[in-house]
Amino acid sequence: MINHSPCGKLVTAHGPNLFLVGNLKHVEVPVPIPKKDELVLKLEATSLNAADWKVQKGMVRPFWPRKFPHIPGTDVAGEVVEVGPGVKSFKVGDKVVAVNSLADGGGLAEFAVTKERLTVSRPAEVSAAEAAALPIAGLTAHQTLTQQAGIKLDGTGQQRNILITAASGGVGHYAVQLAKLGNAHVTATCGARNIDFVKSLGADEVLDYKTPDGAALKSPSGKKYDAVIHCAKDIPWSTFEPNLSADGKVLDLAPGPGAMMTFAVKKLTFSKKQLLPVFLSAKGENLDYLVKLVKEGKLKTVIDSKHTLSKAEDAWAKIVDGHATGKIIVEP
Repeated sequence: MINHSPCGKLVTAHGPNLFLVGNLKHVEVPVPIPKKDELVLKLEATSLNAADWKVQKGMVRPFWPRKFPHIPGTDVAGEVVEVGPGVKSFKVGDKVVAVNSLADGGGLAEFAVTKERLTVSRPAEVSAAEAAALPIAGLTAHQTLTQQAGIKLDGTGQQRNILITAASGGVGHYAVQLAKLGNAHVTATCGARNIDFVKSLGADEVLDYKTPDGAALKSPSGKKYDAVIHCAKDIPWSTFEPNLSADGKVLDLAPGPGAMMTFAVKKLTFSKKQLLPVFLSAKGENLDYLVKLVKEGKLKTVIDSKHTLSKAEDAWAKIVDGHATGKIIVEP
């Protein structure tokens, strides 16, 4: 057992300042106590996602956070230091990676509680930072490609033409690699400074989104897209539509009101071309699959920057800025 008296530096989205992005406060709270089917981890790495600051900004109220103080961070890797009742798959000393819900968070801390069903083993070949980067971004890319875009990651399916916007970001850089595992032809968009980087991930065509062709999402080889993994923002349906195949789909990872309206209209009019919102349903078996890909060298995590927990505000500012190449990591 570990001491649950108040200890451990944590960073919280403090209640009265919830709407002030970046206004985090370092506090000390008790080490969490695991409930049934839960584990306590001594954290070695946490990665940040855009959803973290959106919760703090109040964009998902009144649903989340459920209580204050709220500790942001869903993607964690560390060592098991305590197990709750009913835990069968892990023991104290195991190295693991896990994903928590946005409602629970807990990652910007020295210790965090995770659910057994969303925790998987981390082999020695995969670093804590590489593993912590995977959950939300990797699982979103995996789900969107396999379930919504119909890509078979073993490469046995029919080749499909895929467009990935913001391909140098967290979800995007995983999506490029996974799509290529699935034998897709990948066109990608990113900023000029990241073109070589995205090509190195395996993209067949890369567009600078600030050029006329890039802004128009026009494939250099004239291909029409069977699916768009849309990781960017502020691109209207009118830009996507002429670039889609007859039954092409735009899979929007962060749909706003306009996207939801387009989704409804296309459904109601039985259009073959669709815009579909994507909402992640995290599964432990899919996270385990991604960890194994990293171990085998078939998928790589690209780390934009690392920050100490005492300087978590710097990491927070970077995720809010939205121009990271790969993933942002916080370490104790």
